[in-house]
Amino acid sequence: ETAINRAIKRSVDIFLSTIFIAAILTWLTPALAILIKSDSKGPVFFLQKRNKKNGRIFTCIKFRSMIMNEEADLVQATKNDIRITPIGKFLRKYHLDELPQFINVLFGDMSVVGPRPHMISDNLKYEKLISHYSFRSNAKPGITGLAQVSGYTGPVTDIEKMRMRVQMDNFYIRHWSLKLDTMILYYSCIKSNSLNVFH
Repeated sequence: ETAINRAIKRSVDIFLSTIFIAAILTWLTPALAILIKSDSKGPVFFLQKRNKKNGRIFTCIKFRSMIMNEEADLVQATKNDIRITPIGKFLRKYHLDELPQFINVLFGDMSVVGPRPHMISDNLKYEKLISHYSFRSNAKPGITGLAQVSGYTGPVTDIEKMRMRVQMDNFYIRHWSLKLDTMILYYSCIKSNSLNVFH
């Protein structure tokens, strides 16, 4: 990744995140805040420490989709997790809980496209079980990524699924281009789960 490539990617991130925050989050956040607060006790946003590029720590911002619980930073949410609120189910179904991460993108901790940031506890777990797992940290984490548009979303039920996610993430890092980012963004918005660059 050259300095020019980094500058291009950062410029795109700033442009897209600024537009999205101004056009969408400014009115969507108050609306969702009312629903979240009326549905359960707790803050509107869920703030969680995660790893960014080179393993450094940042605060990942999400709309809160679960009741307040002590396992939020340790146990991944499952399909029928009793911790998920009714509004939270709606937010998760349409990935609305992830939208505040455009703020993380604007701040420079994340990119619009890149490997999804896993919980720190998961990173510590899987870097011992999957070879080249830590290679993911060579890029900024993203709101969406190659693994997501290739169908690897939701809770990880077995280690093989995580291996495939890592394979996709590492492929993306090794072969990054503006064209690849554009393809991922297109399929994220239009045809989620349809892209497979290996065929």
